[in-house]
Parts: sequence; C-alpha cells; structure tokens
Amino acid sequence: MRETAELDSVDWLILEALQNDATLPNRSLAEAVGIAPSTCLHRVRRLRNLGVITGFHAVVDPRTTGLPLEAVVSVNVRPHTRPVVAAFRRFVMAQPETRSLFHVSGQADFLVHIAVADSTHLQAFLMDKIASRAEVRNLTSSVVLERVETRALTPPDDQRPTHRRRRV
Repeated sequence: MRETAELDSVDWLILEALQNDATLPNRSLAEAVGIAPSTCLHRVRRLRNLGVITGFHAVVDPRTTGLPLEAVVSVNVRPHTRPVVAAFRRFVMAQPETRSLFHVSGQADFLVHIAVADSTHLQAFLMDKIASRAEVRNLTSSVVLERVETRALTPPDDQRPTHRRRRV
C-alpha cells in the first residue's frame, strides 16, 4: 500500500482546483491558489511523483453518446479467491459497457457501474456476459435514476492543513 503523502494547505488548493477543472493552464492554477507559476508547476509535478495525482480525465456524459441507461450491478462470485477475483476483474474491465468496478465487502463482492443503450442492452449484458460466467453465483441490478457527479476529494475541516510546507 502507498504511503500517505504530506500535503499542506496549498497542495489541497491545487488538488481541489484540478479536480474541478483539470484543463486549467498552469498560470491560471497558480493565480487561483496564490502562488508563482514556477512554484505551482513544481508542486503539481511533486503531487504526480508522489502518486497523489494519478491522471487527468475527460468526463463524458453517456446520454450524449447513445448510452443513456446506467445501472449498478451487484455481483457475488464463488469461490471468492484471488485467482477468481482477478479473472472476474479483468473480464468486467474489458467490457465496453463498464464505467467502473468496485471490489467491496458486504452483501456483494463487486459493484459494477455500467452504461448501456436501453433495457434490451442491459438484459443482454446481464444474461450473456455476467450471469453466464461460471464463477458468478448471483447478481442484482439497480437502474440509476439520477447520477450525482463525483465531487472533488477534500479533507474534512478538522483535518484540513492550515500550514504551508517548508521547502526542503
């Protein structure tokens, strides 16, 4: 597991700004967080090198691409062993319908977020791709009625750093 990175108040401002708009030019980002552009560039590189920032992504609205129906599928696999879990993970992530996959504890082993064209496509995905796999013991699908966007990751107020990190 990755070590926790030491983040100061400016690092968090940078992270919040980039999570809300990853296309911000460095100069605009620096201005928004109140630091020099060269310092901002150095800090963003540091956050990438530490593995805090793992990538930049475009957010695509599935409705505009002809995939307006989203669902979350709860799946149980047996046996719940590392090889079975790894194979199922690879299979699900290779499917074009898959938006995200969570390996979870609780009633389900996996939660699969998918986007499909319609209920016929959903039925085919569930029956022909998921339920037909030997390791799948049961599944339940829930149609997404409303998708609330993921918001920027921020620390709780009582854990938000108030200091700036000293340069080393």
